[in-house]
Amino acid sequence: MPPTLALKPGTAWADAWQRCLAVAPEAFRDDHVLNLWNGGWQADGRTLPATSPIDGSPIVGPPRLDADTARQAVRACLDQHRAWRHVPLAERGARISAALDALTEHRDLLALLLVWEIGKPWRLARADVDRAIDGVRWYVDGIEPMLGDRVPLDGPVSNIASWNYPMSVLVHAMLVQALAGNAVIAKTPTGGGLACLTLACALIHREGVPVTLVSGSGGELSEPLVRSPEIGCVSFVGGRDTGARVATAVADLGKRHILEQEGLNCWGIWEYSDWDALTAVIPKLFDYGKQRCTAYPRFVVQRSLFDSFLAAYLPAVRSVRVGHPLAVAAPGDPLPELDFGPLINAAKAKELGDLVAEAVDRGAIPLHRSSLADGHFLAGQDTSAYLPPVTLLAPPPSSPLHHAEPFGPVDTIVLVDTEAELLAAMNASNGALVATLSCDDEQTARRLASEVRAFKIGLGKPRSRGDRDELFGGFGASWRGAFVGGELLVRSVTQGPSAERQPGNFPDYQLMPA
Repeated sequence: MPPTLALKPGTAWADAWQRCLAVAPEAFRDDHVLNLWNGGWQADGRTLPATSPIDGSPIVGPPRLDADTARQAVRACLDQHRAWRHVPLAERGARISAALDALTEHRDLLALLLVWEIGKPWRLARADVDRAIDGVRWYVDGIEPMLGDRVPLDGPVSNIASWNYPMSVLVHAMLVQALAGNAVIAKTPTGGGLACLTLACALIHREGVPVTLVSGSGGELSEPLVRSPEIGCVSFVGGRDTGARVATAVADLGKRHILEQEGLNCWGIWEYSDWDALTAVIPKLFDYGKQRCTAYPRFVVQRSLFDSFLAAYLPAVRSVRVGHPLAVAAPGDPLPELDFGPLINAAKAKELGDLVAEAVDRGAIPLHRSSLADGHFLAGQDTSAYLPPVTLLAPPPSSPLHHAEPFGPVDTIVLVDTEAELLAAMNASNGALVATLSCDDEQTARRLASEVRAFKIGLGKPRSRGDRDELFGGFGASWRGAFVGGELLVRSVTQGPSAERQPGNFPDYQLMPA
């Protein structure tokens, strides 16, 4: 019999919440958090209930502002921006370094909040925090030559990001934007991350860095956070539907923008034989249940290699571990090494499960389905937000799984016979952020890669968003506006020569970095 699991002592939501109250009493109250705007913590907004995806238990929900209050927050952020842009770079760097020291001190609490709020396993939650801290330190050390004669924008940077990487994407971007001389305003992601971001912003705000954090629905806050004339740049990370609406708004206004959107990232298999290497990488592709913009949910496989591909793929996918991120067999045991825990909520798990069932009804062939009975769970816990790995062959064109990113642990496989079919299948979503080609012959791989519409293409290995000096962007509908990463992130939120054209994907031009 498997051992009976229990919550590791000291990791309960109540434990994390009490630590937040002790560390940042200015931002946390007994049963809710405050919004941060106009240079202070405001007891406004209507707090909504929320639950943890881990087990369906209640956690603190966001204090949602209305549009009028959000407009006041934007105007106050502009006042902060006008003062901050004149603070010398050395002082900006010193304040942000002090904020990074505070984030480092409370690293494990920030990570524990991510576990409860968005269901990240412990290893990945800590990595999210570490990537934010280490990435911004790299910019602090190297910002001077990146800035050169560049100056801050005329208004603050508005950040609207998805829930999956609150620290390494959202907080990282906010701190680099501030380092470059801009005040920043961010909307708490609707899906989760409220307490983690509130604690992070409390620690940053204490050091005199002008950050604003507000909560609210996209319908209420999109207008003030995107269209307000005070905003100097809109930075968005999320889905294509919402991104398209933001893109239309910023194009109408001629506003600086960075819009990272989803795409169907594909892994192509062509004239390939190193199956041990593929088997080794498959479990890593399931990190965080493929709830990442750089996940690989589609394999495009040469038909004559399909039997060898399956022999390499199936044992690997069967080894993927799913379960409660904080459950242990004995109090002194380390937290479990899981590939992923829950999806962001039960509704998403049901939606994806329904899409799988519908695709099978329409002709997709189920090659693999794991079971929650094999998962790492507490006895009797709510598992409604969990979905074990599923693999489908040939999803029908009528299914969303044929052309869209599932944002969950569902792999689809498409078989092809010619290079032309391979490229057509890999370009199915009109642009992607990443792609990979596995070919024995590197020249063949590079030739094919030149026709794949993805910003980053790996040869036999996965690509990621990247850190530090690694550039990032997308082609087609996967990206709109300025590219980022390394020096480009600084360029995207500062002003250079009047005739400058930003590297990026814009309505009237596409310019790759030199």
